[in-house]
Amino acid sequence: MPERFLVPQFIDTEDKIWGPITVRQFIIILVGFLFGFIAYKLSDFSLFIFFAVLIAFFVGIFAFYKINGAPFHTFALNFIETTFKKPAIRVWHKQYIKVEEYKSKKDNEVKDGPVAPKKLISSKKLAELSLIIDTGGVYKGEKQANAENNVSFSDKNI
Repeated sequence: MPERFLVPQFIDTEDKIWGPITVRQFIIILVGFLFGFIAYKLSDFSLFIFFAVLIAFFVGIFAFYKINGAPFHTFALNFIETTFKKPAIRVWHKQYIKVEEYKSKKDNEVKDGPVAPKKLISSKKLAELSLIIDTGGVYKGEKQANAENNVSFSDKNI
């Protein structure tokens, strides 16, 4: 009997350290407080209030806002990478070009002739064909099955 292994579950969820705050969010908030402290020490009070509101805005976005289920910093890094590092990506914009078609003399001729009628297949025959296809050829169809049965039945009578 093969050994059983434990498969990790919920590997995409982050560990919570304090209430609903994850480690990543906690570190972003600590860095925000550090920037706030530096702004407090290096500026007067009115400029500090402006910087504090700005820092709180960016901390809130980077810590708690998600785009398509991914953290904002992942979106921001992908945006910067595709904008500045890989600007050679081309997007095809389809343009409709008006083209005049020239017809030959043969195209103008109307072909009149006898049209062969289509043979309609009965629903019974379609059901039989689908059964042959579904069974992978194991079922051979009624005619062939009857022919095989008649051959084997006539061999037994002899």
